[in-house]
Parts: sequence; structure tokens; C-alpha cells
Amino acid sequence: MNQNLSSYWIFYTVANAGNISKAAKELYISQPAISKSIQKLEENLNCKLFSRSSRGVVLTEEGTMLYGHVKEAFETLSTGEDKLKRSIALGVGHLQIGVSATLCKYMLLPYLKEFIRRNPHISISISCQSTNETLRLLDENKIDIGLIGKPESMKGINFYYLDNIEDIFVANTDYISNLKKRGIRENEVLENSTLMLLDKNNMTRQYIDEYLQVNHITVAESIDISNMDLLIDFAKIGVGVACVIKSFVSQELADGSLVEIPLGIPIHKREVGFAYKENIKPSKSLQAFIDFYTNYVIE
Repeated sequence: MNQNLSSYWIFYTVANAGNISKAAKELYISQPAISKSIQKLEENLNCKLFSRSSRGVVLTEEGTMLYGHVKEAFETLSTGEDKLKRSIALGVGHLQIGVSATLCKYMLLPYLKEFIRRNPHISISISCQSTNETLRLLDENKIDIGLIGKPESMKGINFYYLDNIEDIFVANTDYISNLKKRGIRENEVLENSTLMLLDKNNMTRQYIDEYLQVNHITVAESIDISNMDLLIDFAKIGVGVACVIKSFVSQELADGSLVEIPLGIPIHKREVGFAYKENIKPSKSLQAFIDFYTNYVIE
């Protein structure tokens, strides 16, 4: 566009008014200033836009053609302003959250349910992957916030603690009974079982691998499982011993469908919370979510 927007606005106002004097009153500028702006626009476009009449000015053929496009442009701008104002009033926005499938089901959903109820005009995108991948997406600004296990390095991250999680090993009673029949003692279960763990890219798996290594526990046989729900289901039907988060199997432990394997040295609890980059200004949607989770208590 070779002309500035104000020149077209003056042209548009004059065309609507059909009179330079009337347009000057609407625009709160002088008639000579309007005449000069129109003249400059005509010179730059190399055509006559208005012709004078006894009642004022009328559009020429070229002016009529230009007016149609200018009118459409200003109406589009006006529509855009109206939509923006409504969006702001309603709190319309978009929030991108990264989270592992496990934490999404057992920890994020309760927060999302109430947040969406309070903010129905904020759309939510969920990217399910490991904590390591969530941290990468945060660093690349591809998500707004992540629900993660607290990483060793907190550089560049705002972390809001939600809860501790405790990793335990579980199996069904028949599996444990069969181990005992083979003469496997309680403190030898892990070394003599089919151990079911999350895949090696998962931060939880890396944490458990470190625990096993530090405590000199050699695993005879293991199966990598993609998500914790499958770990729990496989343990319940007796495939092997599964490493799970204790609070996620509270019902199974209570009804006896799973039993916890005693450990001589317990696995240290881990912190879980929301994280976002500290060197960015949160969008309105992200700020709304931050304000929400820092004040919301799950009953």
C-alpha cells in the first residue's frame, strides 16, 4: 500500500459525506487539510477521485472503484475491533499444556475440569509426552506450560509444587504366591520377577533405573510399557511386578487386587508441579491458568 491509512480514511469520510465541509466537522480537521490530502492521494494514484458539484463532491468512476475496496477494508477493520472487544470481554484465548499421559489422567484432569468451567472461552490443547519432551517443548516455546516431575536443573523455569509422588512396586497376590512356592524370599522379589517399567525415555523410568543401580538390584527380565494404565492392568492379571505411582493405585491396594512389594530401601518421593519459562510474559490465558492453580484446592 503506497498511501497511509489516514489518507484513505479522509477519502472514505468525504465520499460518505459528499461534502468537504461536513467531512471536516466529522474528522475535526480543516477543509484545506482535507483538500490537500485528497489532492495528494489523486496525484499518487494518477487519477481524479472526486468531481465538484453545486452540492459538494461526487465520486468519479475511478473514485467509485476505489471506494468499494476502501469501504470493505474499513468495515473489515470495524468487524475485527468488535470481535476483539467481545473476545477480551469473554476471556477468549488458547492454552497449550504439555504433560505425560499418566500425570494427565491422575493429576491434570481435576484441575482442567474446574478451570474450563470457570473459563469456558479458553480453548485447551494437550500435548502428551514424557517430562523430558515437555521440557524441550517449553524451551522451544511450543507449549505454554507443563505438568512435570521436578527436574534436577531448574534454570529458566518457574516451578509450582503441587504434590509428592511415591514410586512403588506392585503385583497381584497369585504372582507373589507363586514366587514364594519357588522359594523366592520377600527381599529377592525384584531380582526374580518379570519387572514391568515405563519406557526408557520416561523420566520416571530413568529415576527407577538409577534406584536399581544404586542399590545393586539386578533385573533378570523386564518389559517396557508405554503408559502406567497398562502397567497397572498387566500387574492385576499377573504378568509381573509393575513399578507404579502409589497414589494412582490406592483403590487396587485397598481392595487387594494389588499388593505392594516391601523394599529394604524405599524409593525417595518426587515433587510434581506446573512449570513455565521464567523469561517470558505470560499470555492472558496462561496468566488465568496460573492464577487458578495457585488458588485452587482439589477437594
